[in-house]
Amino acid sequence: MFEELPILPPDSILGLAAECRADPNPDKVDLTIGIYMDEAGLCPVFEAIKQAQRCLVEEEQSKAYLSPQGDPAFLEGMMALVLGAGYMADHADRVGAVQSPGGCGAVRLGAEVLKASGTDGKVWISDPSWPVHVPLITSTGLALSKYRYYDPATHGVDFEAMVSDLAAAGRGDIVLLHGCCHNPTGANIDMDTWKAITELVIEKDVMPLVDIAYQGFGDGLDEDAAPLRYMASRVSEMYVAASCSKNFGLYRDRVGIAMLIAEDALTAAVVQGNLATLNRLNYSFAPDHGAALVAIILNDPALRAEWMQELGEMRDAMLKIRQNLADALRQQCNSDRFDFIAEHRGMFSRLGLAPDLVDVLRDQHGMYVVGDSRINIAGLAGGRYQPFANAVAQVVSVS
Repeated sequence: MFEELPILPPDSILGLAAECRADPNPDKVDLTIGIYMDEAGLCPVFEAIKQAQRCLVEEEQSKAYLSPQGDPAFLEGMMALVLGAGYMADHADRVGAVQSPGGCGAVRLGAEVLKASGTDGKVWISDPSWPVHVPLITSTGLALSKYRYYDPATHGVDFEAMVSDLAAAGRGDIVLLHGCCHNPTGANIDMDTWKAITELVIEKDVMPLVDIAYQGFGDGLDEDAAPLRYMASRVSEMYVAASCSKNFGLYRDRVGIAMLIAEDALTAAVVQGNLATLNRLNYSFAPDHGAALVAIILNDPALRAEWMQELGEMRDAMLKIRQNLADALRQQCNSDRFDFIAEHRGMFSRLGLAPDLVDVLRDQHGMYVVGDSRINIAGLAGGRYQPFANAVAQVVSVS
């Protein structure tokens, strides 16, 4: 029966991470997968999550299925966290939402419901973008186009190229935007650019699809959501995929939410019903444990305050690593070539090294970096930025 199945290549990032785990080098550094790591190199569990789990153990009375839509307390809390309590107070009837297995599940649900709507529009994604965006979208049958985003020369957003490419978008197309902390570059769209893109979206009559996987990892929960909230206040339709993997540390629990802002309450209800049905058809019910923990935290003032403090400490730690790494590279390379790292936000930055130099970093120095030279900043905690800077300086000096 399976004789004709093709042998599929492994995921390049996961494969590289597995190669790192198998490397006996005691000084190896893993900068591959986007997971927050502490000074000991471990992915910590929030104390607020631990407390919420204790509450759940004590108070949970059933393991019966929830509805395909998901946990109502989780949905309500997350809609307010992402879109803002003020927006929800004024526009709750225009927002349809369902729980999803992580941010990936939310993106996939968005692609599926857009395909089911009968659109023949293309989905525009940034170049570069998170690689998994491509199969999540194209495997539903939606066509893909790319818009230029990152300028390797300035290590910032190429606004003119972005606008030039999106000018070719047609009515009914979809534009995928990273809500904050762009993956893989770390270069964010500033508020003025978000406003300009919002006006372009309105003028071209295209649908924004915003993937916000790192809210709270850039400049703060409200600060990171401000551009998305501005766009939501201006457009008539908008799809949002949000993840709790990073900002709640619930990676393996797969917690996410799919939200659709519609023109009116009736359309929102129809789309929400379709999203719930897609949940039912794809995996019956979304996993509840992690979502229940998020709901507990967001609805308990003391736990919420503790979670926000812990999240702030993680954010500050990554900002400090960025500055330390930029300073170390400036000293080791005697150049400002890598100063941009301190200006980027979130978990990732691209070093701008050629693939052969990335190979040398791995093979000769035990520094595991993704092929496009993307690094996980959090992987350099515990002083690991210093040997990494030394390795980069050596590699660059002979290139």
